[in-house]
Amino acid sequence: MSSAAVGVVALALALSACSSSPESAPSQSPTGTTTSTPGATQSPTEPPTPGSTPSTPGSSGKPGGPPTWTKLLKQPVDGQHVVTALPKYLVTRGSDEAGTTTITDRANRRVVVRHVPPAGFVAQSPVVIDERWALIEEIRSDGPSPEIRAYRYDLTSGARTDLAKQRALPRISEPEIGAYDGVFAYSSTDSSNRSCLIVAELASLKSRSVTCVADPGYVADPVVSADSVTFSQITAPSTPQRCKRLFTAALSGGPARPIAAAKNCIQWSGASLRGATIWSEVGAADPDQYQSKAYLRTGADSPTQSLGQIVTGTIVACGNWIHWEVRTVTNGAESFQLQRWQPGIIRPQRIYATPPDTALTAPTCQHNTLILEAAHLGAGAKYTEALQVTTA
Repeated sequence: MSSAAVGVVALALALSACSSSPESAPSQSPTGTTTSTPGATQSPTEPPTPGSTPSTPGSSGKPGGPPTWTKLLKQPVDGQHVVTALPKYLVTRGSDEAGTTTITDRANRRVVVRHVPPAGFVAQSPVVIDERWALIEEIRSDGPSPEIRAYRYDLTSGARTDLAKQRALPRISEPEIGAYDGVFAYSSTDSSNRSCLIVAELASLKSRSVTCVADPGYVADPVVSADSVTFSQITAPSTPQRCKRLFTAALSGGPARPIAAAKNCIQWSGASLRGATIWSEVGAADPDQYQSKAYLRTGADSPTQSLGQIVTGTIVACGNWIHWEVRTVTNGAESFQLQRWQPGIIRPQRIYATPPDTALTAPTCQHNTLILEAAHLGAGAKYTEALQVTTA
């Protein structure tokens, strides 16, 4: 894997502070190094300035053509990184070890929340946010007392509530959270020591259990779309009988249904939208878990269509589309593309392509807006730029 490919993994890990869960991130190739530029990190006492300069890499913005991208922020590689954004708020995370998280009012650049994890804790992504509330998670995975904490901030006052002390929600037992427009999904352990998938609303803190798996199995990889949650169930972990399967459930309620696999027990993650599902498969022992084979099924009983190889862990639904990243090598030059598909179209569309030696984070979504960060790691100035595009 080239330095740009390693950069994707390294930068994605830096932004998400991925958990120690074996399902949280694909393994990294040992070859190559990530280039970063020391110095010039923005002071945490000064909120970053959200940009508004149009940027249209690989897009025309014309009706029927690829969408037009807009720059959110440009920073040094070791500066501030965009976690997510709303029309009113910009959420960034510093490159410090703890992952200091800042929520800024975009109109007046006033810092509304600055969350600094205590010693031993690391902030996680995503930040679940709506126009009034934000949920920030932090974990301590090292040492004899691992712990997950989650706090809900009132964005009108900055007041913070420890959700574990309030006991408003089933306790979070795995760091991975899937979120979409104030609805989020996560793993919790019930009184019978089962791993359960919980779907909750940020504003009301109402929640429901979708399904549970008996110990030592567990649920993982929740991905939330406008109408569904897609997740994995791992049974018999750490044994030759290990099996990882994907399921999807409607946010409106009802039981989860399995997503039939192309090859049993090696499904990784996916997203469902309007009855269709895109997912990827890669074996736990595969030497290259960074890339996986992706598939599409337009309905529960529809035939499986191959989408080829994608970058593992990058499938996300946003608006009326499902998105993912693809790595290609042409004449020895490596590049990455963001592709998308929606029910009703024949083949995927490419809506973003990187120049050489540019790494991409996995895309995230808020309010029909897709957010992507590109790290330019080649010769010359090294920097990251966060981009957004409307996907409705």
